[in-house]
Amino acid sequence: MKLNLLKWLIAGCCGLLAACAIITVNVYFPEKDVKQAYKSVDEMLLHGGEAKGEPGQTPPEPKTGEKPQSGLLPFRFSLVPEAAAQDTATSDALAVELSMMSDVLAAYDEMRARLPQLNALRNSGVVGETYQGLVSVHDKSRAAEAQPIVDAENRNRKTVITGMARAIIKINKQKETKEAMNQVLPKSAASYAATKKEEAKPGWWLLVAPDRWVQK
Repeated sequence: MKLNLLKWLIAGCCGLLAACAIITVNVYFPEKDVKQAYKSVDEMLLHGGEAKGEPGQTPPEPKTGEKPQSGLLPFRFSLVPEAAAQDTATSDALAVELSMMSDVLAAYDEMRARLPQLNALRNSGVVGETYQGLVSVHDKSRAAEAQPIVDAENRNRKTVITGMARAIIKINKQKETKEAMNQVLPKSAASYAATKKEEAKPGWWLLVAPDRWVQK
């Protein structure tokens, strides 16, 4: 009798473990919206958020009954060309979520203050953009000079990339678990790297694979 009960308990435990094993987290990753959100937040928090309209021009007031646009992106139509004619609700939501994180705001403050130094190093070929969304020393002869700036920049970028992963999980209405973060974080980094590659100026160096640099 006891042997049969033990067999049933073992079988039940095995079945429970099997059921748990097939439950996987599947977080939808809106790549296009993520890249647009990165660009919008960079425009507002890293590059000053200057509107590209006429001097003194202010955004029109919303009509009665019309939903207001995102408070973070008052110049959305200057950042997203009208010709694109696409719904930006998801990218706006991600941008707002990202901009409300205190650690992300602090990271952008530091990156904005460091930007002239970083641009000088990129312009001279000392550092370049990597496929992981970070920066790395390209000219090893000037590593001692560049490494402190590279390290500080990468700390800030990791904060932003992690913040985006958290925002993606939130708009998916899922719990921020380790499994969910492990699934989203590499994609978040890859999308950030893609935006930086697109924004890179001619002549800047890009690390496109381990130990493989190319010049844009």
